[in-house]
Amino acid sequence: MIEILLCSLFTVFPDYLFRRYMQGKRLGHEITIYSVWYELRYGIVSCLMLTIALITVIFYHHPATTNVTAYFRTIPIVPETSGRVAEIYVSLSSDIKQGAPIFKLDAAKQTAALVLSERRIAEIDAAMKLAEADIAAAQGQVQQATGAYEQALDELRTKVDLQQRNPGIVAGREIERLQKAAETRQGGVAAASAAKLAAETRLSTLLPAEKASAEAARTQAQVDLDKTTIYAGVDGRVEQFGLRVGDFVTPMMRPAGVLIPREAGRSKLYAGFNQIEAQVIKVGMPAEVTCISKPLTIIPVVVTQVQDYIAAGQVRTTEQLIDAQQVTRPGTLTVALEALYPGGLDGVTPGSSCVANAYTRNHDLLAHGDVGGLRWLYLHAVDAVAIVHAMILRLEAVMLPVKTLVLGGH
Repeated sequence: MIEILLCSLFTVFPDYLFRRYMQGKRLGHEITIYSVWYELRYGIVSCLMLTIALITVIFYHHPATTNVTAYFRTIPIVPETSGRVAEIYVSLSSDIKQGAPIFKLDAAKQTAALVLSERRIAEIDAAMKLAEADIAAAQGQVQQATGAYEQALDELRTKVDLQQRNPGIVAGREIERLQKAAETRQGGVAAASAAKLAAETRLSTLLPAEKASAEAARTQAQVDLDKTTIYAGVDGRVEQFGLRVGDFVTPMMRPAGVLIPREAGRSKLYAGFNQIEAQVIKVGMPAEVTCISKPLTIIPVVVTQVQDYIAAGQVRTTEQLIDAQQVTRPGTLTVALEALYPGGLDGVTPGSSCVANAYTRNHDLLAHGDVGGLRWLYLHAVDAVAIVHAMILRLEAVMLPVKTLVLGGH
């Protein structure tokens, strides 16, 4: 409507003045409601053509969209293990600090595993004490076997010496018996030394390895026990937390609830513009938004990011070929908008729906001066008609509460 009224000032209105005052035709006589098309046909056609051109220029260079939302991220409250809820530390809706506990699962199994691992460590400590005693006992056995071996050697040397001095004084069978006894005592020394070495190896190698394994099992048991208490990973707010003691939760199918980070959805708006605006919308482009949750307010924003991909065209590897006609609706160009001034989005509830206008700004190009005459005039016209779109946005901001509360039946 604004475009038609604006264009009529340059087309229909001058045509009417020409016919009224130059041709002398009178309103209500020669110019009537029945003859208005014939009398003002040049002005009406020019007005319609100019209006279409103006609307095209406005909506192309100053794109608008109603697909604007203050998206916010939610963190699912999911335990790392399945279990039944034993304690709950938060209410249905409450603020929470990072590291604060949210709820706890039944930890009887994990506690028993931790106690068992601690008992195992105690057993290994006792076994190490026993191994020290075994080493001392083995040392005594080595000394005892060594003494017996030396005694057998001395007796053998004595008999051999007597036999050499007085042949026949010692029976040969006696010397053979003493040799066998010495060899037996030598084997006893080797056995006692091997027993000592085995006890030392057990104390220095086997038992420490078993203790390290038991300590690792205790650490694992402690980790499993700690996992039964679920903590908040960030500062935020727990909403609609309906979990109760006795409920069963699992990481795969039954999350406990959601945690909303404190600043989620309060710093950016995300808008979906028509694909035809891909060559117009650039980073740094000024824009304005008005949101349902903050009515009658125009918020100046700026384009901070333009997504290079359109979500409607994404594909995933499957066993079926992609058919192009499966994309029934053209996707939109995702654009991130941030408040131009600090605190500009204060009062805009995360998840709120908004309306946005972006404005092409050719000031730098015009100030450079390296443009032709017709292009200079066209760029001036593009910047000038932005006010029309700004007026439309303000009318929408005024009508938004009326459409929502009155015409919407709420």
